[in-house]
Amino acid sequence: MLATIIRRLLQTLIVLLVMSALVFAGIYLVGDPVSMLASPEATDAQREAIRTSLGLDKPLWMQYAVFLGHAVQGNFGNSFLTGEPAMRLILERMPATLELATVAMLLSVLIGVPLGIIAGLRPRAVGSRAIMTGSVLGFSLPNFWVGLMLIMVFAVALGWLPASGRGATVPVFGVPLSVLTLSGWACLILPAATIALAKCAMIIRVTRAATREVLPMDYIKFARAKGLGEIRVLGVHLLKNILIPVVTIAGLEFGQVVAFAVVTETVFSWPGMGKLLIDSIINLDRPVVVAYLMLIVFFLVVLNLLVDIFYTVLDPRVRLERRA
Repeated sequence: MLATIIRRLLQTLIVLLVMSALVFAGIYLVGDPVSMLASPEATDAQREAIRTSLGLDKPLWMQYAVFLGHAVQGNFGNSFLTGEPAMRLILERMPATLELATVAMLLSVLIGVPLGIIAGLRPRAVGSRAIMTGSVLGFSLPNFWVGLMLIMVFAVALGWLPASGRGATVPVFGVPLSVLTLSGWACLILPAATIALAKCAMIIRVTRAATREVLPMDYIKFARAKGLGEIRVLGVHLLKNILIPVVTIAGLEFGQVVAFAVVTETVFSWPGMGKLLIDSIINLDRPVVVAYLMLIVFFLVVLNLLVDIFYTVLDPRVRLERRA
């Protein structure tokens, strides 16, 4: 297992190197950050001074080499807009995104797994067909439309919940959390429900398929033949054996939510990393964009590794080396 972890981390370094080069070149080709930073009345000399102060007067390969040299030391550069370290800006927004993603995935799993089991136990029942129809709608509806509809109903029409912001937060070991306050939950419910709708639909379908596959197995029949109650059969023997595909999907989708919650965070003005990324792309703030993507790539690789390790806990027959 240790050899596999080391190999994964070495692969991550290669991916980070390639990704950073592509993003660096891509932003360079899109436009000139100086045009976004300098005022329209600025002279050519003032524009050149800004370009020199940011190191943009050097050739692209030299700018990238300087960036790599600093990145190895943990310095990903300063934001062109604020002058603050790019990684600090991202880490300040990271708790909000992780909080939103965690709540959304918990809702998806807590709702999706029971509904998927119900749909798998009686696939021809009216309720099961209604569940699967709802899962199709969850896949089909775009996040931005769902978010806008929730705002129109619960924030504008009914006035029950706020349409934007994060609410009050409580610091826990220096990390601000909004789940510990009522106003924080009020702001969190709508964006979390927007993300959870699509993710819940996927978990329902995966759970239903796993349930249909496990039900005919001999150990389920044997458990029922021994006279075990249906709750014990479903809660222990069935649930334990359908967890591997559910954990796979939940782990991968959690990573996608963290990385790509841009639309939801923009719709609800949620102060997370996605909104920071959009603002940085618009303003061609290269250090923030590159630092964000490098952090996300590393996070996704580590998350996938943790999912693989969790496999061995759920099923000792699965060996991490075989999956590598």
